[in-house]
This record gives sequence, structure tokens and C-alpha cells, in this order.
Amino acid sequence: MTVKDSNGTELFNGDSVQLTRDLKVKGKGALNFKKGKSFKNISVDEDNEDHVEVREGKAKIFIKTEFLKKK
Repeated sequence: MTVKDSNGTELFNGDSVQLTRDLKVKGKGALNFKKGKSFKNISVDEDNEDHVEVREGKAKIFIKTEFLKKK
């Protein structure tokens, strides 16, 4: 299974990615991420090729790959 970003570039565990648009994360600790925010050391979701796992502080968040591009 291959996981690709919004530009079609293949993503691997440990890659760095950047957001291509503003995102609002709902939940207990609602977060707002601005376009251009970078995430390092991502984890590719083995079950779903449309999501990757990123860390923001202590929180783990799944983000759709259509909103990411590889750095």
C-alpha cells in the first residue's frame, strides 16, 4: 500500500509534511492549524492510506493526506 500527499509524492514513516490549508480540529482541546504548519516524524496509517498520524504536543492527530505536502 502506498500513501501519497496532495501532489502525488509517496509518504513514508518519519517524513516531514506541511499543511496546504487551514484546519480546525474539533474535540476536547479544539485546535486551529494554519496553512504552512509543519509536522515532523509522521506515522503512516497501515489501515487507511488516506490518513497519517502526527503529533502536536502530547496529542496524536490523524490528518487526511489531501491536506498535506511533503517537505
